[in-house]
Parts: sequence; structure tokens; C-alpha cells
Amino acid sequence: MINDTKTKLSTTTVSLHWVTALLMISILASGIYITNTETFALMPWHKSLGVLVCVFAVIRILWRIKQGWPEHVGRYSVSEQILSKAIHWILITGTVLMPVSGFMMSAMGGYGVAAFGVELFPANTGANGPYDFVAINEGVADVMSTVHSFTGNLLLAAIALHAAGALKHHVIDKDATIRRMLGFG
Repeated sequence: MINDTKTKLSTTTVSLHWVTALLMISILASGIYITNTETFALMPWHKSLGVLVCVFAVIRILWRIKQGWPEHVGRYSVSEQILSKAIHWILITGTVLMPVSGFMMSAMGGYGVAAFGVELFPANTGANGPYDFVAINEGVADVMSTVHSFTGNLLLAAIALHAAGALKHHVIDKDATIRRMLGFG
């Protein structure tokens, strides 16, 4: 099946959802861990996953533009529909904004960006050796750092609300939303 329907989502839609979700959760978790423990040795993996999630997010957005938003399984109040749409927009926008702001923060901060060992933007080092990073544009790096942090916190809240909404559909509404998102329709 290529197109999404009210009762069944396409394999492409389901796959893009779960790949993007698992990558985003991994990136958020690794970012929190790196920040709290200062385990900067994990930063290359964090950046690599960030580039990968951005690729999948763009593909997912293009797919969503082609398919449109899936129909609701049941009838829901206007407030539930507005909240659902807002959360979905935050999630889909955040999956692009998070890696782009991280890329810009790192590149403009002079740290460079590599994905799986391939240099995408070179580090800008000073006279004191390879770990003497010199910002290319400190103002842009600072703004992108703020955007990256804010978007990460917003995504954590949106993911929690998204999961709570999915459980509400399954436990309280007893509808097919989760089964459809798992590809069972």
C-alpha cells in the first residue's frame, strides 16, 4: 500500500515515523548525557546521528507534504484536534530545527561538524593545537546554542505529550491509533 488511509498507514509512513522517533530520542538522550557528564568523546556520534535524523526528517516532511496529514481514527473534540495538530507540528519542525541549530552552533563555534568520520564543516583551530577551537561567528553560535537548547526541551515535552496522547487513544478511547501507527491497521 502506498497511500495512507483512515484505517491503515503505509509502510513508508510507519517506517519514517519510527526511524525518526528512535533517532530523535537517541539524540536527545545522548545530548542530555553529554551535557550532564561532560562526556565530549560521544559528541562525534551525537553529531553523526543529528545529520542522519535531519536527512530522515526532510524525507518525512516531503512524504507528509505528498500524503497530507493522516485522518483521525475517531471523532475528537476541537480542543483535542488542535492540541494534536500543535504537537505534531512541534515534533516535525523540531526534527529539522534541532539538527540544523546543532550543526550551526558547532560550525560557527569553530568545532566543525563530521558525520560518521566524513568532515562536513572543518574545525577552526587556533595556534595552541587541535583542541584550541576558535569561533567563526560567536554571536551566531550563541543564538544557535539557545535555539538548540530550547528546541530540545520543547521536543522532550512534545514527545511526552505525544506518548500520553497515544496511550489515551489506546486505553481510554480504545481506538486503533496505536495499532495503525505500528502498521497493524
